[in-house]
Amino acid sequence: MRLALDDVSFSVGRSEVFGLIGPDGAGKTSLFRIMASLLLPDEGSVTVDGYDVVRQMRSVRCRVGYMPGRFSLYEDLTVKENIRLFAGIYGMKPHDIAKQTDELLRRLRFEQHKDTVVSQLPLGWKQKLAFSVSIFHQPDIVFLDEPTGGVDPATRRQFWELIYDAAAQGITVFVTTHYMDEAEYCDRISIMVDGKIRALGTPDELKQQFGQPDMDHVFTLLARQAKRGD
Repeated sequence: MRLALDDVSFSVGRSEVFGLIGPDGAGKTSLFRIMASLLLPDEGSVTVDGYDVVRQMRSVRCRVGYMPGRFSLYEDLTVKENIRLFAGIYGMKPHDIAKQTDELLRRLRFEQHKDTVVSQLPLGWKQKLAFSVSIFHQPDIVFLDEPTGGVDPATRRQFWELIYDAAAQGITVFVTTHYMDEAEYCDRISIMVDGKIRALGTPDELKQQFGQPDMDHVFTLLARQAKRGD
């Protein structure tokens, strides 16, 4: 039996952009699902915004947003229909939904595409829309699982601007990524290998701690150490 997560422990502050870095199978998605109360831990405890993810599941779900690695919106619905659908699922009032929908469309410059079926949008637009929907109900925390996978560099930069805007609004952002340059954009990062946290700190702290020029080299070093059993 293989442990998905092995003695993982950390805390994150409000408005922090916290990155989880690691290869496929490192345990990042499992950890996200536990923190979002979508998966129950076998042991240990997890609190999100002060609420226990097992005993106070409903309270946790009211306070978080989640953008899975696989595109989660309904591709046969329009942009506006998706926004309204998920806002309703989050329990928002009709008046608030209508007002915030118009504001979101303006902010994303989607006014002329509000009636476009989502399947017809470019991937980068889909990802930005999915992220915006995940924080539409103004959660305290949002979990973004590989949000920039497969998009071009320009769209990745735009996506990170949306992340910083969310943090400036007081939202704590958890993000996983395969792109080591994106690790540099986080306030702090946790590098995970085989279900364990191998390093935790700011990008500058980790580069100094391991004597490496960038996060790509830090990650490669830790992955090799884990493979050797150091």
